[in-house]
Amino acid sequence: MRDVSRRGMIGLGAGAAATLGLAACGTIARKDAVGHPGGSPTASTGEPGAPKRPARPIGDGSTAYTGKQPRQPERPVPLEPGETPPQFVVFSWDGAGEVGTGLFERFLQLAEENDAHMTFFLSGLYLLPESKKRLYLPPNNPRGASDIGYLSDEHVRSTLKLVRRAWLDGHEIGTHFNGHFCSGSGSVANWTARQWRSEIEQAKSFVTEWRTNSGWTDLPALPFDYEKELVGARTPCLLGQSNLLPVARELGWRYDASSPGGVQRWPQRKQGLWDLPLQAMPFPGHRFEVLSMDYNILANQSVNSTRAPSYNYPAWRTQAAESYISGFKRAYETNRAPFFIGNHFEDWNGGIYMDAVEQAFTHIAREKEKSADVRLVSFRQFVDWLDVQRPELLAKLQSLDVAERPAGGWNSYLRERAA
Repeated sequence: MRDVSRRGMIGLGAGAAATLGLAACGTIARKDAVGHPGGSPTASTGEPGAPKRPARPIGDGSTAYTGKQPRQPERPVPLEPGETPPQFVVFSWDGAGEVGTGLFERFLQLAEENDAHMTFFLSGLYLLPESKKRLYLPPNNPRGASDIGYLSDEHVRSTLKLVRRAWLDGHEIGTHFNGHFCSGSGSVANWTARQWRSEIEQAKSFVTEWRTNSGWTDLPALPFDYEKELVGARTPCLLGQSNLLPVARELGWRYDASSPGGVQRWPQRKQGLWDLPLQAMPFPGHRFEVLSMDYNILANQSVNSTRAPSYNYPAWRTQAAESYISGFKRAYETNRAPFFIGNHFEDWNGGIYMDAVEQAFTHIAREKEKSADVRLVSFRQFVDWLDVQRPELLAKLQSLDVAERPAGGWNSYLRERAA
């Protein structure tokens, strides 16, 4: 991810592509073995949230239509004039592969315990066995190339199991595309719209044809129609959005989470899609702010080192957690702008960033228990809410600056409808 904060800058353009941490947005494949998930390839497994009726296989049976996604919030309704807007918080994960750390399952369990939802931006290659890597034709790169590597077969199987569980638990499955190219002539920053379309079609095919590509018949189908479920993405290193958006719009996507840095304000549309950027948030002990993603905090703490001296870890863990919590509080106590947090299933610097994310998540979940105003949702659930709001009230929300409180309180600020 790009570091937008060392000079206090928030909205760097494409020329800043070489700044700190840009190539480290993906999860690195590991070869640690984990157990195979079992189960029937088509029937309900009896797990919580599993379909109650037989699945209708799609294509080769890698995916299946199982009905409406379980565990979704109630249908959103428009804000009434004078009503206080909710405080939305979205925890999102880039890559979303299980690589033997147990982190995917750890945060699924945390979300389940707190009745919360998240977005998982799945890298398509994480469902493609390495033995079949030549099926991947990355734009401007050699056949089969990938800057995040490939998962072992054991980990592909585990990822299938956990993606299935995530959807049944009510989480969103977006895309992080495939090979995660962030530098050189093959960088996604240089891809044309046609090349983005190719990358997207390949990402979808790796999800919807994993059974053909792997030859495995002992695993259950993913319980969703990915063509319909896929409505948003985050690009590698937040690059290439300008040429991606026209393609995303043509495909009927509803949002993009790839803007290279934003501020804690209510989002706007860009080229017809909701633009949902990672945001600059307070960074305790510093005058500048840091982007709301684990790697950007790491880059500012350890100058890109993922294995820095361990004596730093306690203070860095605390600083990271306090940064997320400060970002949440700033929005919650002022303009109620949605707060977006990006993560990776990585154990950088002794796993302190995962601990910090869990600490922040737990803090926000406690606030959610105190007030229905706080909502832990996926990006898709958030844009569901945005899309039903009255334009005149949404415009008033969008006009509020970072940390700006509504004049006269929410009841006064939003009380009048436009004629």
